[in-house]
Amino acid sequence: MIPPRVHLPSACAFAAAIVTAGAAACGGSVEAEEMRRRSMKGETKGETIVLKSTLPQEWALPDPQRVGEISLEEALQRRRSVRAFANTPLTEAEIGQLLWAAQGVTDEAGHRTAPSAGALYPLELYVGTPDGFFHYDPARHGLTLHKPGDPRPAMQAAGLYQEALGDAPAIFAIAAVQERTEVKYGARAPRYVHMEAGHAGQNILLEAVALGLAAVPMGAFDDARLSEALALPEDQRPLYLIPVGRAATEPPP
Repeated sequence: MIPPRVHLPSACAFAAAIVTAGAAACGGSVEAEEMRRRSMKGETKGETIVLKSTLPQEWALPDPQRVGEISLEEALQRRRSVRAFANTPLTEAEIGQLLWAAQGVTDEAGHRTAPSAGALYPLELYVGTPDGFFHYDPARHGLTLHKPGDPRPAMQAAGLYQEALGDAPAIFAIAAVQERTEVKYGARAPRYVHMEAGHAGQNILLEAVALGLAAVPMGAFDDARLSEALALPEDQRPLYLIPVGRAATEPPP
């Protein structure tokens, strides 16, 4: 079962990491660590959590579930593209599960949930929420703040103002470093990288169904505008946007 909502650390909390520990904007670290511990254990009963202390810019996500409540066949049957979402945030556990489904590590050798040509793993995975734009690290199943502030308005603008990008509480972004695959496969690298993005994207879509969530894959956006808005590294090219949330209405048949 998914625990009660755990708010991701806010941009204010992260910003506190660059000022002195005793700054007036943030309180003592002991209080915040206790609140974070309580929230991770579901002891806050859905209350809004305000982290007032300095926090690291990276932290671990809850362990992913490896046994679900519905079969793969049922998830395939129920998957639909949904573009209207309820104004309800995702939990940290839900976000972590979706990220793991796309690029999570599945064995000691470092293999991932989605196949990769030559196991070169060119994809980089991000998620945008009201709390910031975060980068996923598969090796430690954790997040790093990539850019503070709510990135969704800028993502919607770069995405031709599609309504789903404005409504969804979380937008997953798949980018790629094509050079990682070119080292081995040369001119065929673009094909393999695009195929891999599709594998990871489908995993997100099916995991969303398994979690009782809705999603829609999107490829219509201005690459340069999106890259600039999200401050993506120069060697990363955005390939996919996937808004995810709870459906505002029942999905179409």
